[in-house]
Amino acid sequence: MKNLKAFALLSLIIMTVSAFNFAKTEEVKIKTTAVCGMCKQTIERNLTLTPGVKSAVLSLSDKVVTVKYNPKKISVDGIKNAISMSGYDADETKKDTKAHADLPACCREGCNASH
Repeated sequence: MKNLKAFALLSLIIMTVSAFNFAKTEEVKIKTTAVCGMCKQTIERNLTLTPGVKSAVLSLSDKVVTVKYNPKKISVDGIKNAISMSGYDADETKKDTKAHADLPACCREGCNASH
């Protein structure tokens, strides 16, 4: 009987923790200056390596990256800063010029042409 009660209590704790972890995820859509597949790869890779970001998917057709993140670990401004430090604009946050200069030529020229 003790084992059954312990199992029930453990199950309840696991379900509560799991529900709490799922509730942490939020989603934001951010407009970028990405122009090609290399831009997509750079932004998605850098964002998914950013603590608190769970996933990032960039649509090149509208240049919008959809980011799922934990708001207790990173803010929307933090996500925009990560994109900026990758060399791209993120909504109103301008690209880091040094990071932009380090991008492949196709990414730099495409991004410069869009301004």
